[in-house]
Amino acid sequence: MGGMPGPYVIRGSVVLPEGELAWRFSRSSGPGGQHVNTSDSRAELLFDLAATKALPEVWKARALERLAPRLVDGVVTVRASEHRSQLRNREMALVRLASLLAEATAPPPKARRATKIPRGINERRLREKKARAETKRGRTGRDW
Repeated sequence: MGGMPGPYVIRGSVVLPEGELAWRFSRSSGPGGQHVNTSDSRAELLFDLAATKALPEVWKARALERLAPRLVDGVVTVRASEHRSQLRNREMALVRLASLLAEATAPPPKARRATKIPRGINERRLREKKARAETKRGRTGRDW
């Protein structure tokens, strides 16, 4: 193709291998005039996550687990049809796949350590709550 920028970095030095990407093209839906019925501008990018050698095993296992609902036989599919040009849709699909894999292979967040609420903060909250209740109680029409 030649016009496609690359390589698409997932994270660190890990990139999407061009040889493991499979493309399918079809006609985009929506308005577009006479040209739309003859051009296959919608791009579908298929990446075999289960069989890839590009990702470290830990990342691959993490991605397979997190993307399980999206996978069909270990293959993740990304579609792009926003642009009228096939090239721009291809670029969009590559960017989406790279960001999807980066998110899916990210390490899990650190576990939150539970902390005790300081007594002063709790007391102040209860004091403010009582004052607010007193203000609202003073609004009733009993003493008019």
